[in-house]
Amino acid sequence: MVSLGNLAARPPRGGAGGQLWSASRLTYGALILTGLLSVFPIYWMFVVATRSNDAMGQLPPPVTPGGNLPGNVERLLGNPDAHFLTGMLNSAIVAGAVTVSVVFFSSLAGFAFAKLRFRGRNGLLLVIIATMMVPTQLGVIPLYMLMSELNWNDRLQAVIVPGLVTGFGVFMMRQYASQAVSNELIEAARVDGCSTVRIYWNVVLPALRPAAAVLGLLTFMTTWNDFLWPYAVLNDPENPTVQLSLRALSNGYYQDMSQIFTGTAIATLPLLFVFIVFGRQIIGGIMEGAVKA
Repeated sequence: MVSLGNLAARPPRGGAGGQLWSASRLTYGALILTGLLSVFPIYWMFVVATRSNDAMGQLPPPVTPGGNLPGNVERLLGNPDAHFLTGMLNSAIVAGAVTVSVVFFSSLAGFAFAKLRFRGRNGLLLVIIATMMVPTQLGVIPLYMLMSELNWNDRLQAVIVPGLVTGFGVFMMRQYASQAVSNELIEAARVDGCSTVRIYWNVVLPALRPAAAVLGLLTFMTTWNDFLWPYAVLNDPENPTVQLSLRALSNGYYQDMSQIFTGTAIATLPLLFVFIVFGRQIIGGIMEGAVKA
């Protein structure tokens, strides 16, 4: 048996610096190359958005921004078929509502499955996990029939309501709540006279903040980039989401690539903004999980 004194006397692995390992120049070079290859398509998108259509056929292709961005944006916003500003607004409403709903209901259900004892808990959890195994495409026809019965076709609620809660979100928050929230903390709150709702709001939800930030980012990105379901249920060309607006830009015999890339670049900005806002929470959640492991 190794005593605590012997463990304290041992030097940390990796030398006197206390590091587990030290990165070599080759490691840094591989990381830099991987980062450049990942960022270059986004950078090239912004480059084409600032140039004319002639830039697509130049050899070698230009790698520096041009000066045609204001004209491209003006043509994009004036396109009568795209309704781009309406699409951006609708996508912001849909993605925001779905993200808030998924984070709230998933954290609430995750807390219930992880820390509350009730009859049929394991069976209900298995049902939720089973829903994750069903492909999304299989639910398009039944959902479309349901939206038709409710007279919700061509309305934003037809896009919002089916995504208000997800099985993945419930399962993710349940797994995180089972580790991040101790039973002793909940019992102490009950001794102080807290109700279950107050325990969730004041004790559980702050502990789930890192996982909630990750789930919110993933949900916002998935909803913002969703094309299949809005394409099926929103048939009004004047009431699209941003993905349907981008599709309208590519219709016709002649495709204005600079206009398409301009719209794609503008549609990417909200995703970058959300990632920057929640990036600290995401990194904090990853580091917290690594320390616990």
